[in-house]
Amino acid sequence: MPHATASDGTRIAYQTAGDGPPLVLLAGQSNSHHWWDAVRADFETGHRTVTLDHRGTGDSDKPDEPYSTEGFADDVIAVLDRLGIERADVYGTSMGGRIAQWLAARHPARVRRLVLGCTSPGGTHGVERDGGVRASLALPSATAVRRALLDLMYTPGWLAEHPGPYGTLGDASMPAYARRRHLVASNQHDAWEVLPLIQAPTLVLHGTDDRFNPAANAALLAGRIPDARVKLIEGARHAYFEEFREVASPLVLDFLAGR
Repeated sequence: MPHATASDGTRIAYQTAGDGPPLVLLAGQSNSHHWWDAVRADFETGHRTVTLDHRGTGDSDKPDEPYSTEGFADDVIAVLDRLGIERADVYGTSMGGRIAQWLAARHPARVRRLVLGCTSPGGTHGVERDGGVRASLALPSATAVRRALLDLMYTPGWLAEHPGPYGTLGDASMPAYARRRHLVASNQHDAWEVLPLIQAPTLVLHGTDDRFNPAANAALLAGRIPDARVKLIEGARHAYFEEFREVASPLVLDFLAGR
C-alpha cells in the first residue's frame, strides 16, 4: 500500500484506480477508503480516482493526538503532492465534505470542481441532528448502535434487499482513541467564515430524509459558497450516494463534465 507523508511525519495511505482527470473521493468520519467501495466504479471509467485512509483509519498511521478537519485537508494535499497532481476535482461526503470545504477554501488552485455531499458548515451556523439521533448513537449496546446507524444511512426497503456487508458503518480496525479523535474533529468543524473564499464551481448534494446530517445544511452551504448549486435527492438518507447511486453518480459526473 503506497503512502504519502504529511507535514508532521504521519504516513497517509492512498489508493488510485481508473484513468482520466483526477477525482479525489473523501470518506466520512471514522471510515477508510472502503466507504467508496460500492460506487467507486461509477467514476473510474472517466476519471483517475484517488482515495485515502484518513489518519486513524485503514493503513494510515494512527497517532494519538488531536485531529481536525483542517488537518485532514492538509493530509489530502500531501497525497496530491506525492502523486504529482496539481489540480483535481474533489467529492467529499459527510465528514469528507467538511474536509473538502477547507481544501477548496485554503487551496483554491488545487481544486477544479467541488462536490459536497450530506455535509455541513459546522459551528453555530450548522443545523445539528436532533436529540433522538444523538441518543440512539450513544446507546450502551453495540448492536443497538449499529441498528440505529443503519437506519440513519439507508431506507428500510433498501436494507431488506441489501443484507450487507456495508462499507459506511466505520472502520472496525480503528483503535478506540482514534474514533474519539475523529468524533471531536467532526464536531469541532466550523468553516463558515472561509466558505465565501471557495472559487471552484460547487455542487451540493443531500438526501431529503437525512436525519444524521439534516438536509437544511445544503442550503446553508450553497448560500455561503459563491454560485453553488444544490440538488436534493428525494427520499434519500445519509448514504444517498450508495442507495441512490443511479441518481447521484450521474449528477456528479454531469457536473464534473460541465453539464
